[in-house]
Amino acid sequence: MSETPEDFREYAAARRSALRRTAFLLCGDWHLADDLVQDALAGLFVRWRRVRAGGDVDPYVRRMLVNGYLATHRRKWRREVATAELPDVADGAAEPDGTREVLLRALAGLQPSQRAVVVLRYWEDLSVEQTAAALGCSTGNVKSQASRGLAHLRTALATSGALEGEPV
Repeated sequence: MSETPEDFREYAAARRSALRRTAFLLCGDWHLADDLVQDALAGLFVRWRRVRAGGDVDPYVRRMLVNGYLATHRRKWRREVATAELPDVADGAAEPDGTREVLLRALAGLQPSQRAVVVLRYWEDLSVEQTAAALGCSTGNVKSQASRGLAHLRTALATSGALEGEPV
């Protein structure tokens, strides 16, 4: 038997881009999202036969992504470091506009646990129970975190003018 099961390769190839998008929505940084996905897939590889035999793999990997994301907020060495030099700034003509950028900024303003709940509930389209299982918390916690997170997003979108003419 080979060290790398073919079905793991197929799963990783098929799900990598979806996992990367989910990880990006969790952390707001494509490079960190790549790291989160790589760490999750590496951990999955070690446990592949057991997880595959247990049934659906997606909830397991999703839990690994969320745990990895939340762990980055607990480790000081993974946080951003302030520097004396500022990076080059793009000219104003190249600035992205629209609701997407405003929404991503608002999403970045959420608490890590709220952000995880909002991404899993409304991007991954998980039920309250599935989200609670993925986060290892109660369904009541998921409901309250989702409510607070959505309220923050509505306020951020309304103050930015992205929702002009739309009910909040």
